[in-house]
Formats: sequence, structure tokens, C-alpha cells
Amino acid sequence: MRGARRRPGSRAVRLIFYAALVAAWQAAAEADVWPDEVFPSPYEVAEDLAHGAADGSLLHGVGTSMWRLLAGLSMAIAGGTALGIAMARVRVVNQTMGSLVLGLQSIPSVAWVPLGLIWYGPFDAGIIFVTAIGAVFAVAINTYTGVKNIDPHYVEAARNMGARGGQLVTNVLIPAAFPYMMSGFKQGWAFAWRGVIGAEMLFSYLGMGSLLNIGRFTNDVSQVMAVMLVIMIIGMVVDGLVFRRLDDRVMSRWGLR
Repeated sequence: MRGARRRPGSRAVRLIFYAALVAAWQAAAEADVWPDEVFPSPYEVAEDLAHGAADGSLLHGVGTSMWRLLAGLSMAIAGGTALGIAMARVRVVNQTMGSLVLGLQSIPSVAWVPLGLIWYGPFDAGIIFVTAIGAVFAVAINTYTGVKNIDPHYVEAARNMGARGGQLVTNVLIPAAFPYMMSGFKQGWAFAWRGVIGAEMLFSYLGMGSLLNIGRFTNDVSQVMAVMLVIMIIGMVVDGLVFRRLDDRVMSRWGLR
């Protein structure tokens, strides 16, 4: 109840902060602190947003990027979960794949773009590949950590009651490791979102990243900033409406909060 009482106040503080930020930005623009072609006013950015929404290009770009994100992130979650469990439960997999996964996680998503272009061409499959490969290792590492931190007595008790193979995984390992896995899903989402935008910029094939490229080629700074603003808002909305709520439920369910 105490946290619920604080939420309206914290939201008001955030709204005041963002309103003040926009007001200061507009005031600086009207004072000609910088040229419009270098840093446009919020009014000009809003005009570009309205224009993109009216002609459908913005909505189409958001929809295209989001379905690529969902496809790539779904693959990353499925593959990373399976890999993480295998690393935690099979010693030879951990000895061989463990260090490789740690090394591969350090590779930025954009570094996979050349392989995506060579293997799949400048099409959706290449962008989805970059999105998935950029997120899968974060999911795998967090899943591995979660499974390794399960009390061995729980596993032994489940085995004594007849849990084996897939039943042990789905009924014991995944539920017990789920708080750690949620952290991996959240990290994977962040990596996947950055990956899909970066890949679209280099593939120049529709989506939000392509809209950024169009703004760059036409020297339209207000369009670039408008698209960046939409990318940021989508990230904040997904984090707040999806992952934060899921995290709260998981923490409450497991008695961690």
C-alpha cells in the first residue's frame, strides 16, 4: 500500500520534469542558441511526428520494427533458455559452450550485420538474425545463473517424486530459476531493440532504422530526432507496461519483494 501511494506522486514528478525539459528546449530554440538545422525546436519535431503519423510512414515503420523485434526476441528467449539450462545441467556443455557464450555476448549486435547480409541478404531474415543473436546470450547467461542457484534439495526432492527429463525442466528448473530468467529476458529485450534498429539502419530496409537513414540522407534533423523520440518512448513503454509489471508479479510470487 505504501508503494501504491507513492506512485501518483512519482508520476507527477516525472511529468513536471519532462514538461520543464520541453519548455527549456523550446525557450532555447526561440532564443536562437543553436541553428534549427543543427538542433530543431520541439515544435518542429512534433510537426515531423504529426506528418509521419498522417502519411502512415511512422506507423508502418513502428509496426515493421516491432514484428521483427518480436520474431527475433522470441527466438532468443527460446534458444537462450534451452542453452542456459543445458549449460547448467550438463557439465560438458558448460565446459565447452560456457566460455564461448561469454565471449560472444561481448560482440555488439551491429557487428553481426555483415554476416546477416552475407547469409540472408538485405531482407527481413537478416535483420531478425541480428536481433536474435544480439539477445540470445544474455538470456542464456541469466538462465544458467538461475538454474545454478536452485537449491539442490529441491531438485533431489523432485526426482524422488518421479520428475525426470522434460518434466523436471518445466515443473522445477524453470519455475525456480524464473526470477533470474526475467532479468535475462529484460536484458535480451534491450539488446534486441538496439539490434533491430541498428540492423535496419545498415540494411536500409524499412522500419524505424530506415526512417533514421532517410532523415540522415535528406539532412532532416527534426525527422531524425522525431524517430529517436519514438524509439525512446517505445522502450520506456515496453519496460514500464511489460517488464516492470512482470517483474513485480514474479518478485511477489517468489516472496522476494
